[in-house]
Amino acid sequence: MSRQVDTNVARLLEGLGLEGEEFCDFTIADQNSVAESQGITPTTPSNFKLILGENVTYVVACVIINERNEILMMQEAKESCAGKWYLPAGRMEKGETIVQATMREVLEETGLHCNPTTLLVVETAGGMWYRFVLTADVTGGELKTPAKADKESLQAKWISNLQEITLRSNDILHLIEKTQLYKQSHPGKGWHKDLLPASVPHVKDLLRLIVVIKKRSTNRLHVLLSEKTAIHFPVCEINPAKSVHSTLRRFMVEMFGADVGQHRPLGLLNVEADPSSDGCCLTLLVAFRPPLEEVPLIGKCVWHELSQESEHQLLSKITTKNSTVELHVVR
Repeated sequence: MSRQVDTNVARLLEGLGLEGEEFCDFTIADQNSVAESQGITPTTPSNFKLILGENVTYVVACVIINERNEILMMQEAKESCAGKWYLPAGRMEKGETIVQATMREVLEETGLHCNPTTLLVVETAGGMWYRFVLTADVTGGELKTPAKADKESLQAKWISNLQEITLRSNDILHLIEKTQLYKQSHPGKGWHKDLLPASVPHVKDLLRLIVVIKKRSTNRLHVLLSEKTAIHFPVCEINPAKSVHSTLRRFMVEMFGADVGQHRPLGLLNVEADPSSDGCCLTLLVAFRPPLEEVPLIGKCVWHELSQESEHQLLSKITTKNSTVELHVVR
């Protein structure tokens, strides 16, 4: 088991998926049962089935910065925001990967071909809206001019000063700042390796947890494993009616009780998604502050001592800023 755990940790840190793992320890049906036992009426049916474009929306956005530190921006053609500026972005379509959707949106809205290089931020609003934010390198094409305006955009420009244009929304400022920091300090220490979503299909939107804790008596790092059905990292279904933070909190209470010790989500190790199914899986690193001896378990879980190599790799993720993909929970 130890070797398999280390192998899976290594795969996740490389941005690779855990294929063949369709575990779910805390489904929406389970969450509804808990809510009902507390006298709360659930808002999501227990037989909820995920359907892209109907009850879940995946959006891609791409921040491309050139060697002059200019940002690739497009001018909106949509009636509701015509003339305002935004990053190339849009909804994923059925049959697309996140990378393919990013390349398509950049081409349609700016006229440029691009090669996405890494995922930088995943944003969520409720459990029904996800925005995958990537950066990319331009590989060809011609910048869209007003003469080529269409329903996708009016034109595209390289912008050095965002104060000179009117933005559709300020929600992209953080994404641009994050990418500028990444470009300035990469390659270099601190930032996660370039990683793109792993091609692993999921029929549900899932949150996989890599929960780590130090054991006081040995000062060794341990990771939480679920013993439900087969040994695996704990996984729960993301509730479309709740924020991801709310889903995380409910799952932690399920495993550790209402007095769960102080812990914090640090960021994503990887994302798994494949167009053959409508779901995705976010792998979230969570670290406990108290030692293992002070954190009781009530669910079907055990602590597993990591090898020194896995411990070293995960400790670097815990102690270094920007060493994981940012998970930004909007609401």
